[in-house]
Amino acid sequence: MAREVSESCLDSLLTEIVSSYCNVLYATKPELAARRIEAIGYHVGHQLSERYTMERPRFNDHLEAIKFICKDFWSELFKKQIDNLKTNHRGTFVLQDDKFAWLSRMSVDPSTEISGSAKDPENKAAESTSMHLYFPCGIIRGALSNLGIPCAVSADISNLPACSFVIRIKV
Repeated sequence: MAREVSESCLDSLLTEIVSSYCNVLYATKPELAARRIEAIGYHVGHQLSERYTMERPRFNDHLEAIKFICKDFWSELFKKQIDNLKTNHRGTFVLQDDKFAWLSRMSVDPSTEISGSAKDPENKAAESTSMHLYFPCGIIRGALSNLGIPCAVSADISNLPACSFVIRIKV
């Protein structure tokens, strides 16, 4: 029996997690807030990967695991596959989602400088948008870790709501 969570509930939860960690718990330490948000995502991704691969054989190589993330895993999470996958065949993969659901309601110029004044509303919005990306980066890292692939994951937003996730396999 499949269990689903409303998208609006998940959006609200993610917004509250980011808000709580950035504005209350670690208001003066944004790098610590980012690590904590990513850690929550890591645990979620690890558990989801465990659930989605329970009846599958292990993957033979990194590319098979990344394809699983792009197709099956992403479809379970967002009801769509990743729009584009690129690799340099040396352990770096770029997953492109042209309409990333968790950013589709945000409208911020991602080229806005984040390091400016905290009172500047555009800087706060850009910082908030970037903080929202630590959670899905953690989900991807956790899922791949569960598949036996240690990696680092970062996100790049150049044109909202498009988002690129860069996966670097650790050797």
